Amino acid sequence: MRRPQHHPLRSFMQKQQRTEKNTNQHDDDDHPLEGLPDDLVVFILCKLGSSASSPSDFINVLLTCKRLNRLALHRLVLSKLGARAFAVKPKNWSDSAHRFLSRCVTAGNVEACYTLGMIRFYCLRNRRSGLSLMAKAAMKSHAPALYSLAVIQFNGSGASKYDKDLSAGVALCTRASLLGHIDSLRELGYCLQDGYGARQNVAEGRRLLVEAHARELALVIREVTRSSSPSNSCMLTWLTRRLRNLACHSGSFLPLLEGYGGYGVAVQPVNWFMREWFESGRGSLGEGLRLCAHVGCGRPETRPHEFRRCSVCGKVNYCSRGCQALDWKLRHKTECSEVLRWVVVENDGVGAGAGAGAVVGGGNGDVVA
Repeated sequence: MRRPQHHPLRSFMQKQQRTEKNTNQHDDDDHPLEGLPDDLVVFILCKLGSSASSPSDFINVLLTCKRLNRLALHRLVLSKLGARAFAVKPKNWSDSAHRFLSRCVTAGNVEACYTLGMIRFYCLRNRRSGLSLMAKAAMKSHAPALYSLAVIQFNGSGASKYDKDLSAGVALCTRASLLGHIDSLRELGYCLQDGYGARQNVAEGRRLLVEAHARELALVIREVTRSSSPSNSCMLTWLTRRLRNLACHSGSFLPLLEGYGGYGVAVQPVNWFMREWFESGRGSLGEGLRLCAHVGCGRPETRPHEFRRCSVCGKVNYCSRGCQALDWKLRHKTECSEVLRWVVVENDGVGAGAGAGAVVGGGNGDVVA
């Protein structure tokens, strides 16, 4: 009986496939993580995800190998990702990025709830879904989400000016300030000082403002301490404690830190995203709508004349009293200096003390001197 003849090309391809299979198997056996159990690898990936400084740190893990790709998408790993792991650039925003954030929300990631909520509410104009996600994060004591909901309540964002709820905004700021959120503490101080949404208490409002400034300065000192010599570190530590003690007192100590603030505020990645989203042209503002002038905010108006505007120059707008105070110290004080100098001369020095508290009007375009 004659034996069948094999095609030489087919034999060569089969041999090549066997060689590649053996090589891949040998490489997998030599991989340093191959001997580790899945539970330990997941634990390592959780630590990596929570401390990631950019999305690329996590993406590189997904591209390493099939096993790490599978384990990095584990529900526990996704629930531990930090805010910087979601710091995607507007130019890189896509449906896949949206789906990834949604998957992290499903996994129970609070930062993903807040980030996607802000993007949907302000950038994608899906108000109901965005508000629901921010509320979900706020119920888990996420301080930035509480503050964002407070700003929405103060402005009636996504609705009409008649839907403002000042008392709800104050309550949300109070809860966030108890969690150590500096922006909320500052906003609450201005509300009490001006009697905005709460009974006016100037002394308590000023105390909260000084405490917010002291906490900001303490953050800056902490960063400097990390790169300073031991002797300077001891001095800065003593100064931090002293500032905190002064912030707890009233009377003559209150004016000490009122000129500080705005230099150590940690800006959330989603705020940078929103500002770049609209300034780059990826998203368009409606007719007559403006962005908050504070560079670290990025919130847009949801209706015309929603935000406050500077009552001196009338050229800048702010979503909150806190944003106005920060921008005044960081930038707008210089831009408004010529106008302020004219006001001081006209009033024979009466306007010399005009600062952050005297140049912001109320919402809906009202100008209040």
